[in-house]
Amino acid sequence: MADNTELDRNKTINEGLANVIEVERTNSQGILYRFSKRLSDILISGIMLVILIPVFIVFSVIYLIGENRGPLFYRQVRVGRNGELFKMYKFRSMVVNADKKLLANKELYAKYVANSYKLPDGEDPRVTKFGRFIRRTSLDELPQFINVFIGNMSIIGPRPIVEKELTEYGTKERIDKLLSVTPGAMGYWQASGRSNIEYPERCEIELFYVDHASLGFDIKIMFKNIISIFKHDGAF
Repeated sequence: MADNTELDRNKTINEGLANVIEVERTNSQGILYRFSKRLSDILISGIMLVILIPVFIVFSVIYLIGENRGPLFYRQVRVGRNGELFKMYKFRSMVVNADKKLLANKELYAKYVANSYKLPDGEDPRVTKFGRFIRRTSLDELPQFINVFIGNMSIIGPRPIVEKELTEYGTKERIDKLLSVTPGAMGYWQASGRSNIEYPERCEIELFYVDHASLGFDIKIMFKNIISIFKHDGAF
């Protein structure tokens, strides 16, 4: 009887040690993944910002004339990792004070919310002609390399959303899971169809990424996003 008790005790201890080792291994892999991801974010975004200097200069001139006259960048407050708010950069595709005009038009705003926080393609009166072009080609997203370099976004991750969209995720547990990772300029939702995929399916796609994030998955998502950009899938 004593021998069986001793065997059970040793088995419990060994199982406990195995669990500790597995947790430490998982944590080490997670730390290595986050380190390599942040390092690649800095390198890629830094190189891209240098390459894009001519684009920034040309766009600056375009935004000095015609209906595009106004600021080069559109800055919108989005929710980042751990719920921290930050301003996400885009090339402005709308008229000046577009957000105020949207909120002032109750009918238009209701349509915006009902359509997963965007307006149907071709039905947004705030978008300029040049704005439609850069949206179709995803050129409006290029300034987000600034966010990536700063660190409030990553190259790959769930798309950063506005605070009101958090309600689409339902429970606090699901919201916390989404906010446990750094949002990305490219993500699994975009690779899967972008604006063609609406809530609640979008939630499941983004949370699937959080559960399966890895270097290999990130590379796969990046290439799928590049293909989607050239095909203009869900870009409007």
